[in-house]
Order: sequence, then C-alpha cells, then structure tokens
Amino acid sequence: MKQSGGSRREFYCKLDRRNILLQACFGNTILSPARGSVIRLEGYEMAMKEETMNKKFAIVGVCLAMMSPLLAQTKEDRRLAESDNVLQSILGGDRGLPIPVLQQSLCVAIFPSVKKVAVGIGTSYGRGVLVCRKGAKMNESWSAPVMYSLDAGSLGVQLGSTVTDFVLAIVDDKAANEILDGKTKLGANAAAAAGPTGAQANGFSPQADVLTYSRSKGYFAGVSLAGATIDADKDANKKLYGKEIDAREIVTGETTPAAAQPLITLLDKTSRARDSQ
Repeated sequence: MKQSGGSRREFYCKLDRRNILLQACFGNTILSPARGSVIRLEGYEMAMKEETMNKKFAIVGVCLAMMSPLLAQTKEDRRLAESDNVLQSILGGDRGLPIPVLQQSLCVAIFPSVKKVAVGIGTSYGRGVLVCRKGAKMNESWSAPVMYSLDAGSLGVQLGSTVTDFVLAIVDDKAANEILDGKTKLGANAAAAAGPTGAQANGFSPQADVLTYSRSKGYFAGVSLAGATIDADKDANKKLYGKEIDAREIVTGETTPAAAQPLITLLDKTSRARDSQ
C-alpha cells in the first residue's frame, strides 16, 4: 500500500479464523476497522477471492465423496435394504410376525411401500423380494433373494392407506413351489389368510398356504391378500445377478449378493432351520 509521498511501507494483517480482517498494521500504526467497514489492501482482495473459490471446490469435493455410495446404490439394492427394514420392524411383538410362524415358513415375501396407482379405483402395485429356505425339503437356512412384484388389486381401498408394507409367510410346500414356478394368484393357486399375531401363534396349525401381514401408518395387522397376484420380477433379477435367471435357479444355486446379506443374516439369526410340524 502506498503513502501520499509515493514510498511503500510494509504492512501486516491480523485475520480471524474466517479470514476476516481484524487489524491492519502499518509500521507502528495499528488500524482496527470499524464494524461493517472495509479496508482494501494491495493484493488482499484478490487473495481472498481465490481462497474462497478454493474452499467452495473443496466443499463440493467432500459432498461428492459422501454421496458416491448413494449414487452407486441400485434400485435393487434399495429394495433389499427396505425389505430388511420392514422385516426387522415386523418380527415379534404383539402385532407383528410371530417367530413360531417364521419357524414353519418355507419362504417369506416382503413388499415394502406398496402404493395405490389409481386413486379412484384403488389398485395397488409393489415390488419386493422372496426368500426361501435351502435344501430339497426347504427346511434349512435361507437362500439368495428373488426379486418379485405384487399386484394387490383393490386392496388399497380396503386398507384405507396409499402406502402399505406387506409380508407373506408361505407355510405350505405346494404353494412355495407354485410361487417359484411362475405367476401365482393368491386365493386361487394358493389359499391365503390373515396370519395369527401375538398369543394366537403359540402352537398354531396353519389353515392356509400363505399367511399375510400388513403395516399401514406404522401399525401391523394380519390381512388377507386373496385375489392378489405375485410374480418374479425378471428385469430386476437380471440386473441383480447379471444374467437371465429364473426364481428356482436363484433359490437353489446363486450366491447371496452383498446388498442382501443383512436380510439373510436377520432371517438366519431368527430362524436358522424350519420347524416342520
């Protein structure tokens, strides 16, 4: 900075942690700017602009680094994670899926956030996963998941909600094989009924092939899905496993994808082997 006589005098600046000028020192003279005033020093303003831009780029870089795992997550990964969350919420409790029912289940189908697709008619449609037990008698630990879709028809109107989670416990081997082999209409190809909850499940004997549960607005309850259709989601299975593959091939031979490990671990921890009665 120059004086009126044309000579240059050295100066020093004292800045706070936000790089705001606190004091400008010229020789033995200390100038403290008044609140809201601006002191322009030679080269200072340009340096501040450059530093501000560098900070902005650094912030953007950190944000991108934090977001990259989310951007890399596929729709199938999210579906598996959501199914895991729903199952964690429904297991046990007075209104949830009782452990004795899971113990007798050959397969479990989970459909998170089934939505109405036509408000006037009430048609509900959703996507989820089916997990079955391994072994010739389907009585061992749990297999790799199969992507499935659910067409619940007009059930959305009956439930009175636009978003509902569904969990299906398949307790009959014929029904399990029917579902693995192709599109299945509950109530026609496999008998469906609202599943028992709480104390009702103690020592129960299944009166239907598929026991159904739902959660709407945070509350679980047994609900019949008779009339609903479930079928393998071929496109999603191809994306998840990298090839054309049917449901039975996945259940009997595929390695569990990393994104499905939390769900399979939860099932294995809760019911490692089937209790056939």
